[in-house]
Amino acid sequence: MHIVTGGAGFIGSNLVCALIERGCDDVVVVDDLTDGRKYVNISNLPIADYLDKDEFLERLSTDKRFAKNISAILHQGACSDTSEWDGRFMMQNNYSYSRTLLHHCLENKTQYIYASSAAVYGGSSEFVEDPLFEKPLNVYGYSKIQFDRYVRRVAANSQSQVVGLRYFNVYGPHEQHKGSMASVAYHFNTQIGEDGAARLFKGTDGYADGEQLRDFVYVDDVCNVNLWFLDHPDASGIFNTGTGQAQSFNDVANAVIAWHGKGQIRYVPFPEHLEGAYQSFTRADLTQLRLSGCDVEFRSVADGVKDYLDQIG
Repeated sequence: MHIVTGGAGFIGSNLVCALIERGCDDVVVVDDLTDGRKYVNISNLPIADYLDKDEFLERLSTDKRFAKNISAILHQGACSDTSEWDGRFMMQNNYSYSRTLLHHCLENKTQYIYASSAAVYGGSSEFVEDPLFEKPLNVYGYSKIQFDRYVRRVAANSQSQVVGLRYFNVYGPHEQHKGSMASVAYHFNTQIGEDGAARLFKGTDGYADGEQLRDFVYVDDVCNVNLWFLDHPDASGIFNTGTGQAQSFNDVANAVIAWHGKGQIRYVPFPEHLEGAYQSFTRADLTQLRLSGCDVEFRSVADGVKDYLDQIG
């Protein structure tokens, strides 16, 4: 049985789809559908079962047969809202829950592949999987780095696989429910469709208008990294998951404009509330990922955005 937590969410639902497409007929989605809009992400997928996240934890602790039938937990569930400052809520969702699943997997020698985040680097200019470069700018980033630290301490010599994947700026299908937290590719597409203009921030931190740089990674490529580790249970560790390239917001907007065959860019003032809490540059160092043997190739913004918009039309 393959468990995908957050399986009705953005990356989770794409991962569920990827597992089913490779022939897995035992995929169980775990999620919290308080936001019922997410149901559309899994409504056409032949999953084996759906469990609420609280019911899932209860069954792990009370149903030994159920627990022993789990071959892998791909843990994508989290509160990913970087503007959320309720630290107690964030730590319960992103840290305590992840820790419970980790101990289950260690005790049962179950593969555990979980979503970390490039937000752990925050104010750093280096993006290497090393504590020297981990400087989160918000409580979301802190929740992720604290769990990575716990994994390093508790699972360093684990006899079963434990993998943390530090996702960079992921975009692609099934993110419509995320609202303001959806990717800039999603928002630019919506804006161009509505009034013909993609709105980008004016320059900040020494960058020209729209020239802030991020490592934008397509969701299908992220899923392929998860599947590679699933297929290589001897590989463990914490790994960056991005393209290894930094591209500008202008690049993303121009890719969306090229797909529409129309549109323009409009620059808007940089929000005051994001000053000091915004990553103007990210680029994944892929050294450790490649040393693990993972050979997944990553698409450029131009290729990824085209495939994304081709799918959502």
